[in-house]
Amino acid sequence: MSCAAVVGSVVMPADAMAKPIAAPADFNGDGYHDLVVPAPAATVGGKVGAGAVVVLYGSRTGVSTLRKAVITQNTAGVPGTAEANDLFGASTAFADLDNDGFSDLIVGAPNEGTSAANTGMVTVLWGGKNGLAAGSTLPVRTVEGGRYGLDVAAVRDKYGPHVLVAGYDGSMEFKYSIKRDGSVGETVLNCCTPSVAVTDYGDFRHSGIADRIVTSVRVGGYSGGLVYVNPVDTTRLPVDGTTTATGDVNGDGYHDLVIGDPDEPVNGTNGHLGGELTLWYGGPNGLAAAPVHISQDTAGVYGTSTKYNKFGTAVAVADLNKDGLGEIIVGVPGQQRNGQAHAGAVVVIPGRRTGTPGAGSYEISQESGSVPGVSERGDGFGLTLAVGDVKADGHPDLIIGAEGEDNYRGAVWVLPGTATRPLGTGSVELTAGKLGVVGTSSPWVGGFPPS
Repeated sequence: MSCAAVVGSVVMPADAMAKPIAAPADFNGDGYHDLVVPAPAATVGGKVGAGAVVVLYGSRTGVSTLRKAVITQNTAGVPGTAEANDLFGASTAFADLDNDGFSDLIVGAPNEGTSAANTGMVTVLWGGKNGLAAGSTLPVRTVEGGRYGLDVAAVRDKYGPHVLVAGYDGSMEFKYSIKRDGSVGETVLNCCTPSVAVTDYGDFRHSGIADRIVTSVRVGGYSGGLVYVNPVDTTRLPVDGTTTATGDVNGDGYHDLVIGDPDEPVNGTNGHLGGELTLWYGGPNGLAAAPVHISQDTAGVYGTSTKYNKFGTAVAVADLNKDGLGEIIVGVPGQQRNGQAHAGAVVVIPGRRTGTPGAGSYEISQESGSVPGVSERGDGFGLTLAVGDVKADGHPDLIIGAEGEDNYRGAVWVLPGTATRPLGTGSVELTAGKLGVVGTSSPWVGGFPPS
């Protein structure tokens, strides 16, 4: 398996499948959630692919580029120095790690070289009343080619903070105590699973204890990577995928696990034409014995399963209409729209208390009313996703990324939530120019695509 792929003049990890857009979080404690837009291939100080994250601070009216901060490794107080192809911002996550009431931002830079080439670096930018400020690094292994920071996940459970980091060397978890001086309470290294591309957390038993989910890079003979829950305590799930999301789809109080597998079937056994989801319900004994499979061939699901739709490239779970059931939000960046191939769309599938979700689903694209722009060939609308309430009005907003928008510089849309669903009215489109990031090649606003 190759270690890198060349895209333009930016070198990216070959099997990158991270979820780059973190859900909005309140970094400055003003009661409004703030949006982090990654641009991991941005040019910084003339260094192509050094990477940046742009923080848009929330307010009563939502997010605006008038209240933003562009953070790079050349920003005062941020560890390291911007270098070509570091990919700072390739993955992001948040949690209140030091329990001071302010969310902190975790940023992965998988191509960073410290004592050896491409060891990777994970930086914590600490929240405070003035927003994100000086940072420190987590003590990831400095092994050549480890690429720690391919993905990051963070949570605070009843035992304290946890940060789970993906890399080609395996995964690392830092937990119980994470301080501003970079010290951690405990470090756990997992090298028992294949190279890890995606990390996530859930609480499948409703125990207050975080369950760890890791997904490997794509593996030959499978339609994606291999998915493990609490490795190596349990065996891998008998399903392939490239991304995950957790939330309560059926309203029973237990987190459920959604796995996206956008790849085409392999050997006639793995995957589904155009992509699919696998839904595992949580319960008092953890995940159910048998999952539910959902595709665009499932009754009620918007669209039709078509080769290379890439249904499941991005997934999120959130209760968009406050009915106690989590909607499954699915990125379909290969979907044809307006006669344009690979223009992309997002499909929202309502949660259900019983039965297979599908009924009542709907699509959001650039053809939806008031969503800025128009569907064009190769936009890839829906490549990345996040959900969060940036106006603090009780209605989750939908954040959607598209790699091909703006002449392949990428863009992110924020669609305001309402009592029933996110709508295009009042939507904001965030492009590289508006965010103040540049790229000799594409800065990949919204995050780089799976390869």
